[in-house]
Amino acid sequence: MAGTNEGMKPRVVILKTGTTYPQIKDQFGDFEDWFVARLSSQLDLTIADVTQALPPGRPQDWHGVVITGSPAMVSDREPWSEQAAGWLKEAVQTNIPTFGVCYGHQLLAHALGGKVGYHPQGRETGTQNVTLFENAQTDPLFRHLPPQFFAQLTHKQSVLELPPEAVLLGATDFEPHQAFRVGNNAWGVQFHPEFSDDVMRSYLKVQQPELEKEGLNTESLLNRVSPAPQATWLLELFSEWVINKQRD
Repeated sequence: MAGTNEGMKPRVVILKTGTTYPQIKDQFGDFEDWFVARLSSQLDLTIADVTQALPPGRPQDWHGVVITGSPAMVSDREPWSEQAAGWLKEAVQTNIPTFGVCYGHQLLAHALGGKVGYHPQGRETGTQNVTLFENAQTDPLFRHLPPQFFAQLTHKQSVLELPPEAVLLGATDFEPHQAFRVGNNAWGVQFHPEFSDDVMRSYLKVQQPELEKEGLNTESLLNRVSPAPQATWLLELFSEWVINKQRD
């Protein structure tokens, strides 16, 4: 692992795997901005756009890894995505704390031997209720969350099969694999802890023509959008996990 002197901030790399819609970016910033705002200020954060270049260095050069969402599809197996997957596999094998969100969740599962593809029932979007399983009660992060909490979601693809040895932590009525852990230091979440409710509303408005074609009621989805502070708390909990691991 990367060496640090006592008192130095743990180094965490945010692997940026795509960019949001232009109109959302203009108003709220891009994916990495939302993670920077939610992760602890006690971390030394670096942004690495893996769609443009290889992940920086080796995973052991970092104290933690976060993987963003993306408009891309993991099942397309684009070269940049497959390269990032190989890098992530090494990160998990060497016990670097890792946290994947949406595309990052799916990419992590794919890298570790799971199966990713389009959800057979289509898209899941809006503010939804995540239910945690008994396994979550002993998880280093999820044990701090209530048994049910709201989360922001927007995805067409899912983890169809978990990686071997993965521990399933939570689900929604629509999506059976909302959260998992592999080993002691790697987590994937299909939902978006970095989204604010305003960002979620903006997604629904931008996607409205697609949603209506898919038979979804945008007005109803917009009316159900609400803050999701417990989901957002996960990024703070992961930050604390990284900080404590670096101190050990």
